[in-house]
Amino acid sequence: MTTRDSKNVTETQEHVTNLETNLLKIEELTQRLLTAMNPKRHVPTSLQGPSPDLYAKAASAYWTEMVNNPGKIIEQQVAFWGKSVKHYIEAQHVLAQGKLAAPEDPTPADRRFAHELWETNPYFNFIKQQYMMNAEAIRESIDAIDTMDAAEKKRLEYFGQQIVDMFSPTNFLATNPEALSLAAETEGESLVQGLENLIKDLEANDGDLIVTLADKDAFQVGENLATTPGDVVFRNHLFELIQYTPTTEKVHEIPLVIFPPWINKFYILDLKPANSLIKWAVDQGYTVFVASWVNPDRTYRDIGMVDYVEDGFLRAIAEVKSICKVKKVNAVGYCIAGTTLSMTMALMAQRKDTSINAATLFTTLTDFSDRGEVGVFLDDDFVDGIEKEALEDGILDKFYMSRTFSFLRSNDLIYGPAIKSYMMGKAPPAFDLLYWNGDGTNLPAKMAVEYLRGLCQGDCFASDGFPIGDTVVQIKDVKVPICAIACETDHIAAWKSSYRGVQKMGSKDKTFILSESGHIAGIINPPSKKKYGHYTNPELGLTPDDWLADADKQEGSWWPRWDAWLSQKSGKQIKARKAGDKDHPVLAAAPGTYVVS
Repeated sequence: MTTRDSKNVTETQEHVTNLETNLLKIEELTQRLLTAMNPKRHVPTSLQGPSPDLYAKAASAYWTEMVNNPGKIIEQQVAFWGKSVKHYIEAQHVLAQGKLAAPEDPTPADRRFAHELWETNPYFNFIKQQYMMNAEAIRESIDAIDTMDAAEKKRLEYFGQQIVDMFSPTNFLATNPEALSLAAETEGESLVQGLENLIKDLEANDGDLIVTLADKDAFQVGENLATTPGDVVFRNHLFELIQYTPTTEKVHEIPLVIFPPWINKFYILDLKPANSLIKWAVDQGYTVFVASWVNPDRTYRDIGMVDYVEDGFLRAIAEVKSICKVKKVNAVGYCIAGTTLSMTMALMAQRKDTSINAATLFTTLTDFSDRGEVGVFLDDDFVDGIEKEALEDGILDKFYMSRTFSFLRSNDLIYGPAIKSYMMGKAPPAFDLLYWNGDGTNLPAKMAVEYLRGLCQGDCFASDGFPIGDTVVQIKDVKVPICAIACETDHIAAWKSSYRGVQKMGSKDKTFILSESGHIAGIINPPSKKKYGHYTNPELGLTPDDWLADADKQEGSWWPRWDAWLSQKSGKQIKARKAGDKDHPVLAAAPGTYVVS
């Protein structure tokens, strides 16, 4: 045996030893894994998927199609069988020629299959192509059902796709070449680290499997997130009012108060200086206030929409007026806060309260007649379960909110991160947006049920009216100048529904801007990035499709366009204000205390 042969044998033995050591580690970690899974919460059946009735109706509809139009079903099945068999024969033919290669691959591009082995390795390419053909056949089968109610068919399409995505070969170690290759290269170390990551996530979430999306040690709210200087100048049981330190010698007389959604924490608007909408607004010469909402616990079970209106919105507006010695403010509402701001304005109109001079709505739904993608979770089968869970616990736990929104983008927010973390052993990235996404909040039981039943399901505000205490408010009563920004690919607040809500408002001065991108990226779109453009069209009497067809495409962020609109409604220039006054002493430095609870 030569010296080189001896060296190769030694290296091989070392590799085998390392692999065996790592496999033993996996066995040791298994017991820890089982222990970590023990305290897992019981998730009610009604919150784990749609009612079985949906699938029963789908099966019945498909059977009806088969009986009434057998030719269509047979044609569809024969086409699927033909593709599958043809691909099998082509793969066998290439191998019979002595080529360790994949046959021609006509399947569409899919970033889940970006690794080169999906294209070059005949085994993995065969699995990929068969999966893509099966997925296409399932989608076509659902699409071919003509006898289902349109809303039910939409839900079937969504949940059918969820099942298809769940069974992607990328989600299983044995059929994921990238994960297997890494395991071989690292002698099993990637699998050990992946199992460690899985156990850490289970232990951190009391047995619930919630994939960590971002490095939690890379960020600290108040240190490298939410760093725009300011002070808490008021606090009650629902919110802390933050007044930001001016950066200009002169400011607009009318202050700006921003109401973020209380489904998440406010610092999405102040992630870091480069993309902070709050800092940017301060730099444009506005006196900026933000409501930082409390993260409710079970003692908040009886807090309802009326409390958020009276003790939240109206109280914040009153305090800002008092601090700034003004009669009017300009207000911003984002997502659910935009919905509630709209109802607050309708209530104020009935009370002859003119405290709001102009309002801006970010990705806001006020017309829920078409609930968009999130509507698949808003039928009774889910909402009944949510109501029962919330009323029993006193809160709608952030776990359910986070899981629902994650499943709207499951490949990006569940399966993709899980593959990287658990199969490949990679540490989560230091990504501020994903860190914020994982920093959720609870919702008070009463408020959550009122919102889901009265607005999402009942569409009361845009129809017969929504009760705020003893007053019923309607969308037509919103009469202050409105600027609404919606986002083209928003999966939470569909832009067409947002547009229809603005159309129904009673304001004579209405502006609608459609930003490119989604619910977050379309709003957090600073001019310096020069990333996403936006559409404008002053004709708001058109249908949403016609409005967009006739709209002018504008390059870059909508922020400067909003500033031009807002500055005209913000009064004269005055000397920059200091934080608070004698009746509003500084209680804490921004970002305050509620945001870290």
